[in-house]
Amino acid sequence: QVQLVESGGGLVQAGGSLRLSCAVSGRTFGSYAMGWFRQAPGKEREFVAAIRWSGVSTYYADSVKGRFTISRDNAKNTVDLQMNSMKADDTAVYYCAGGPIRLWVLRTAAQATTYDSWGQGTQVTVSS
Repeated sequence: QVQLVESGGGLVQAGGSLRLSCAVSGRTFGSYAMGWFRQAPGKEREFVAAIRWSGVSTYYADSVKGRFTISRDNAKNTVDLQMNSMKADDTAVYYCAGGPIRLWVLRTAAQATTYDSWGQGTQVTVSS
């Protein structure tokens, strides 16, 4: 069983930076994938970024591409999300997700139903 715990959320001014971390425990498969999703009040949960557990392949939503970076830290057993040039629209609860993936394509990696493990979420607020 894989357990995920997010941390690093908080308040940041527009244009600033914030780094989220997802601590991973339990066994992951070679085909395992990790993702970040976010959900603002009154809106649907949306895909942010994903990384393949084996290898360095990543996917990003168009809305964050060039501003956010997802990475895996082997020493700390975490998956991190570095957020730069933040905008008010980035305000949301951010969730870490993990799950097996058979075909590593954007369509699958960006689908919430691909993942079977979820963190509790961490609040990110960007002031204008």
